[in-house]
Amino acid sequence: MTKHCHNCGTEWIPSGNPGRSEACPQCSADLRCCLNCRHHDLRAAHQCRERRAEPVDDKRLATFCEYFDFAPREFKGKGGNSREDAARAQLKKLFGD
Repeated sequence: MTKHCHNCGTEWIPSGNPGRSEACPQCSADLRCCLNCRHHDLRAAHQCRERRAEPVDDKRLATFCEYFDFAPREFKGKGGNSREDAARAQLKKLFGD
């Protein structure tokens, strides 16, 4: 499990959390944003599991949140859903494509 940019998947190598003004060297996306935080959860209120955190409107932009913690995870990329890929492969096989 490593830390990656939510946008392009570039690995964050320095230890600790990025500062508010730090951006991904590959795509220039903000690194200290809700989409990179371990508390981010689409099913939670305001999409955050940390109850004390202030609500953030745009989850892609840098935040001053004091509860930010860079989420370690495996980056799968956009469209990297293995179940979806397997289903598409079965359909192609079924229809002879």
